[in-house]
Amino acid sequence: MSEVEEKNKALVRRYYEEVWSKGNVAAIDEFMAADYVPHSLPTGLQPGRKGLKQMINTYRTAFPDLKATLEDIFAEAEMVAFRWSVSGTHLGEWLDIPPTSYHARATGITVFRIANGQVVESWTSTDLSPTEEELRWLTEVGGWPRSGDGPSTERDTPQIQIWDGLTRSLTWRYRLAEARERERIEQELQVARQIQQELLPEATPKLEGWEVATYYQPAREVGGDFYDFLELSHGRLGLVVGDATGKGIPAALMMSTNRGMLRAVVQSVEPPGQALGRINEGLVSDIPPNTFITCFYAILDPKSGRLVYANAGHNLPCRRRYDGQADELRARGMPLGLMPGTGYEEKEVVLESGDSMLFYSDGLVEAHSPQRQMFGFPHLRKLVAEHDAEEGSLIEFLTNELRSFTGEGWEQEDDITIVTLERTMSPSSAVTVAGVATEQRGAEPGST
Repeated sequence: MSEVEEKNKALVRRYYEEVWSKGNVAAIDEFMAADYVPHSLPTGLQPGRKGLKQMINTYRTAFPDLKATLEDIFAEAEMVAFRWSVSGTHLGEWLDIPPTSYHARATGITVFRIANGQVVESWTSTDLSPTEEELRWLTEVGGWPRSGDGPSTERDTPQIQIWDGLTRSLTWRYRLAEARERERIEQELQVARQIQQELLPEATPKLEGWEVATYYQPAREVGGDFYDFLELSHGRLGLVVGDATGKGIPAALMMSTNRGMLRAVVQSVEPPGQALGRINEGLVSDIPPNTFITCFYAILDPKSGRLVYANAGHNLPCRRRYDGQADELRARGMPLGLMPGTGYEEKEVVLESGDSMLFYSDGLVEAHSPQRQMFGFPHLRKLVAEHDAEEGSLIEFLTNELRSFTGEGWEQEDDITIVTLERTMSPSSAVTVAGVATEQRGAEPGST
């Protein structure tokens, strides 16, 4: 082997060690001629030495643990061929593809033409072929990205350019990871929805002389709205409607926590105001920052029609009197979980025969029309006053009005809960919780 060939091989070894093994891209100016032409440079990079620097920096950003090994080297006259291998873990972004933790390995052969002690031309052939699983998956979902801009001789070769090959492989793995994550989330949401549905009352109370109806529709698979019916002593009924901030699983978890605490508290604390105060103290220390729960709690005596209530920042219930007038039930109180020592005002009303109550969450009044107008409480109160019980269910009437207001294709913005209570007649003196009626949920509301 001639002295020139030995010098050329030594040049390649120094280049590979300094540039690829150490990542010193500035050294490229020492090894590559000013008019260096890389024939296998990926499409989209600058020509010459600048493009080579871009390429190596991209590799090292995406694969910070990149390991490069020079396997064999051969020289003949001004040409030097060497076989190499690289490996690394995808821990950084690669061409807008987030990290996949995929450990990639590639092998290849590069040929340099060297003149006057610097590389003037290079050609590279690599082996980073996709697995059969990758090919099958990418074919089924419509293929993978192609550059399509390389020379025809390179496109026709059975070996895939390492740049394109990595992009394809990482794209496949990212899409596969996304698909698996979506499947996992969907399964978890199904379980969460089932659990939440089981936490809601399976049926509405059936009281002599009263009609109770419900409607519940979360904006997502699970939501933060909740309602509950509590069977209390002397035939009385506890009625709860609330809303945890946010939507989805976090709100549903807070909802279930509040429900459990309320059921435990009412066993020892009777008045609604005191019950909400006890729950607030329990939530303040444990509730996540910047979150809270609104809750309306009332106790109904079906015999007398007396409704004692307290409100922790929830939407004001609307009462429709037998004479067609509508008003709201007001009681002061901060949402649960915001601050310790909060007191809750307690009030009461007596519902006469023909009176009805509407309890609801903000998903109803904060719904928007296509013109971004809000449904709003004044509009709701007007509808409640206009509704005649003989014309059908108030829930059905309101949800029909809501659909008409929001228009077709409306994407529900927040959970919607509606509970109605109507006194149809004065009950006898022997009133008890006499049975249950099937609860209406979802898109076809009704009353019992």
